Formats: sequence, structure tokens, C-alpha cells
Amino acid sequence: MLKAGHSYQDNTLDATTLRNIEAAKNLSQIIKSSLGPQGMNKLVITHLEKIIVTSDAATIVKELEIVHPAAKMVSMASEAQDSECGDGTNLVVSFAGELLTLTEELLRMGLHTSEIIAGYSKAAVKLVEEFPSLTKGVEPCRNAKDEAELTRVITPVIMAKQCGLEAILAPLVAKACIAVMSNKVEGGGVTLSPDSVRVCKILGGSVSQSTCIRGMVLPRAPETSFAYKSLNQAKIVVFGCGMEASQTEAKGTVLMKSAEDLKGYNKSEETKMEEIIKSIQTSGAQVVVAGGAVSEMALHYLNKYQLMCIKIASKWELRRFCKAVNATALVRLGAPMADEMGLCDLVKVVEIGGKHLTVFEQTASKSSQECRIATIVLRASTHSVLADLERAIEDGVHAAKSACSDGRLVAGGGAAEMQLRTALMQFGDTCPGLDQYAIRAFAKALEFVPRTLAENSGQDAPSVLAALAATHSHSEFHFGVDIFETEAGTGIKNMITADPPIVDLYSTKLSAFRLAVDAAITVLRVDQIIMAKQSGGGMPMSGMNGH
Repeated sequence: MLKAGHSYQDNTLDATTLRNIEAAKNLSQIIKSSLGPQGMNKLVITHLEKIIVTSDAATIVKELEIVHPAAKMVSMASEAQDSECGDGTNLVVSFAGELLTLTEELLRMGLHTSEIIAGYSKAAVKLVEEFPSLTKGVEPCRNAKDEAELTRVITPVIMAKQCGLEAILAPLVAKACIAVMSNKVEGGGVTLSPDSVRVCKILGGSVSQSTCIRGMVLPRAPETSFAYKSLNQAKIVVFGCGMEASQTEAKGTVLMKSAEDLKGYNKSEETKMEEIIKSIQTSGAQVVVAGGAVSEMALHYLNKYQLMCIKIASKWELRRFCKAVNATALVRLGAPMADEMGLCDLVKVVEIGGKHLTVFEQTASKSSQECRIATIVLRASTHSVLADLERAIEDGVHAAKSACSDGRLVAGGGAAEMQLRTALMQFGDTCPGLDQYAIRAFAKALEFVPRTLAENSGQDAPSVLAALAATHSHSEFHFGVDIFETEAGTGIKNMITADPPIVDLYSTKLSAFRLAVDAAITVLRVDQIIMAKQSGGGMPMSGMNGH
């Protein structure tokens, strides 16, 4: 019936379901050991032999070449969480894997897949109903433009990825986010575009030397040898093309009979280039930005007329630069109109770590709306550390974006999960029929967050879980896992009164649970896998079978 070469797996004795569960469980096992501030790093070597050392679940899942369709569904849920919230990807993969692990036990007990799905669906509805109660006693982020409040939200997010550096990085991220927030929202709210916060990585030095600059930082020196140390209130002209003599579309032949002809031909080209650059200087511009190559002749005249010239090869970077200085990228060489030029409060060339940087800074004296791009200049000892710090900063920026739209917070450190687990266990006791087994399994799956946090920090997980369960049964809802064991012997502490407070964004956590449950239920609904023959008749590439 089907094309030769296809593969087919039937659901004899739940064989396919169990195989799907096994695949998702294996992915979850890889990811969950990276959960929390004490989580372990993974060393991933890509097919291009690029080495990535990180504990960021989104990066790990993206770089793993997952083939099994069921595990791919879980990884797609993780990617959806990353694009929507920018954080909580580990929670999606780990919770989906934990649900499916407990499903395996329920199947062996004799429950049918449809009964398990019904129970999980009921538990998911109850979880969403209970979620607003988690915000009780937790101060929300009321004003995202307040640096202290925003730092409180960002700190736990960065702490989960770069434990020990949150005190340095969180205030930098908060400053950068506040600088680029816009007020153009009805009802007085603010919005933040994560693309407006850039990271410039400079190798060498320590993380404590990192700084935040209101404006754009280009990791290169100007092309012209004549470079000011600094320019105040500089007018900037941006060309989307290179600064060189334009070539004709059709091929032409020039016949020269003498040296005078050759000199005259070159002279006309030089005269034209000088005219263009003189007209740019006459317009009042002091800085020229080229989107392509800058010819030797153009450089000569730029130096002659004392214009600073910088080359930006990337079209995306050129577009961001135009946004930063409020300029229009011109497609033809010539004098700009007054409204096409950009303005920057301070342009300077600085040397950091043996590298020249050109800084375009909008001074803080103006309102924050004047600054459309902010840059965090990152310092670290190795390329892999720089890349991991950049990923942590991106997560912090996305957290700030979520706080702008919904400032509600819940207690972190596994406190929210234990509160939900207590509520769902009580709900399971009130449900008649076989659904109650699945609801109890769902509630038990929520224990994985505090359990994994305890395991990753080297504590005795069963005793920590028992202490948490006892505390939450007495309505102490804000207690979570104390990963640093500051309160000797207990392994738990109040997350809200901790310093710094350990909180999670309400919207991020709720989105993670929804996606994880959807992924788990989708995997359970599959009873047959039919794979078409792979396209291309050639032999498989060497080494592919080993992945």
C-alpha cells in the first residue's frame, strides 16, 4: 500500500507509546541536570566542530540533532517557549519528560491511554485555575521603568544561568532595558523590543569590567586615519552602498591614445569623488557610515575634508545603526538632506582589551525615548564564557519584556510547584473513577523541580521534599529549596524573604506548563508511527549513523 522503503510501527501492547515515552524521557534526562543555579553544563560539539559549553536548555535542544518524532515534539514545545518567553525551556522539556515517565507506570498498572489523557487534561485545567493563587503574598513588578524593581525580576533569571555573576549582570541588563523602553502604549504601559538591546563581546578582562552604553558600539576603528578622539553633537550620514566609483551596468570600452587621455580619465573620476565628499562636508555631516567597500580614492578625500568614516558590512547592523542615530540609509552617493542625517550626542573611539571600538552614545541627559538602542559591552576570559554570558543576558532581556506586559510574580525555587502539587493532590482525592490516578501522577510530576534542584546542589532530595511537603501543608506557600544551604540542616527557606528574593515570572511559568502538558498529551495520543522513505538515493554520509 505504501512506497517501498517506508517504516511502520504498530501499537501492539502499547509498544509505540512506550517507545515514544522512552525517547522523550531520554531527552528530559539530558536536560534536567542543567536546571537551576547549580545545574551542570553540557559540552556540545556541533557538526561543524564548534564547541558550545552551556547550561541553557534552549541552546542544548537546538544543537542536538534529534531524529525521533516524539522527542522532536517536545523539542518543538521548548522552541515555542523560547520564542514566546525567552526563558523556562528547561521546565518545558523536564516536566513533559517527567509526565511521560509517570505515564509509563500508569500503563503498566493497566490504565488505558485515553483515561490517562483525560486525567492529565483535568489536572491541567485545575492547574490553570490554581495559578492566580500563587501570586498571593508576592509583590509584583508594578513599574518596569524602576531599576530596582526590574533588577529584582531579572536577577533570578540570570542567576539560574550564571550563578555568582547576577549582582554584576542584572543591573546592567536593567539599565539597558530601561534605556530603550517606549511609552507608546494605551493605559500608560511600556513596551520593550529585545532586539534593541545589543551585546558587544570583548575578549579579555573580567566580567566586572562590563559596562552598559546608551547607544551603539561598533567593534572596529574608523577607516579614515584622521579620527577625532571624540565628537559632540555629531551629524551622521549613512549610505547603504559602498563609497567607490559606480560601475556601469553595460560593458563599455574606452579608447585611449595618449598618456594625457589616461590622466584626463582618472582626473574626471577623482574630481567627481571630491565633489561628492565636499558636498557631504558642506551639508554639515561629520561622520560618514558606508554599507560597503570604501575605495582608496574616497578615503583620500575623506581624510582631506576631515570626515570620520566607518564601514558596516551587515545590512541588519546598518539598519540598527540607523535606528540608533535616527538616520535614513541613502542608496546613492551625494549630499544628504537635513532630515536624512542622524544625530549623536557623543562619538568617540576607545581602546578596550587591545581592540578599538567606535562608540555612538546618546547621553542620559535626554529622555529615554531619545535612545533607541542600548549596548552591553561584555568582558570575559574565553569565547565560550562570553557566548554563555550573552545567552544569559538575552534571557534577562526577555524577562524584562515579559515584566512590561505582565508584572505578576510567583515564588521560585520549587515553591510554586509544591503549592500546585498540594492543591492537585487534594483535587485528585475528590475525583471518582480512574482519572484520579492520572491526576495524582500529574501532581507527583510537579515534585521534579524541587527534587532536581536539591539533587543538582548535592542535597538529600527525599528529606528536602518531605520538609517542603510538611511546610506547604501548613500553608507556608513561599518555601522552596535552599540550594546554598544557608539555613543549616533544613535544606529549605522562604524564597520571598531571601536576599535576593527568588521569584519567577507568572506568565513565563504558566506558558511553560501549558506547552509541556500539550507536548506530553500529543505524544500520548500517537499510536502508530509511519515514516516515509527518506529522499535522495545516495549512501548516508559517514558518521551520520553514530548520531
